[in-house]
Amino acid sequence: MRHRKLDKRLGRSPAHRSAMVAALVCGLILEKRITTTLVKAKVAQRLAERVLTRARQGTLAARRNLISRLHRPDVVSMLMKDVVPVMQGRNGGYTRVVKLGRLRPGDGSEMAMVEWIGIQPVVKTRKPKADTTKQSEPAK
Repeated sequence: MRHRKLDKRLGRSPAHRSAMVAALVCGLILEKRITTTLVKAKVAQRLAERVLTRARQGTLAARRNLISRLHRPDVVSMLMKDVVPVMQGRNGGYTRVVKLGRLRPGDGSEMAMVEWIGIQPVVKTRKPKADTTKQSEPAK
């Protein structure tokens, strides 16, 4: 029986689950906003809050602990350089989960968005495609 267990299993083994949640948090740090299912969003939010609280300490031990959790030294550096300074005056509540009000077409899962509070998301602009059609040479 699973009385009073706190973690969501998400239908995965513990190693797969921790790797997936770490990947979600890394995506949140890189893109500042991620879209996923509601349950995964809540699990990722929990880890993101803990990771940012640890990163605010700014010590070498904190950095090493974050690298062991997220497995991406470059993302940890980005977290400490970009996100931590914005969140210095805030004691918790760094992220929000917004229900998108739509269901995923394949299986009907409720979708949600996780984003940092007070940080603008990265906007990707598409470059117009260059004309790649070659002009054929006239026949001889």
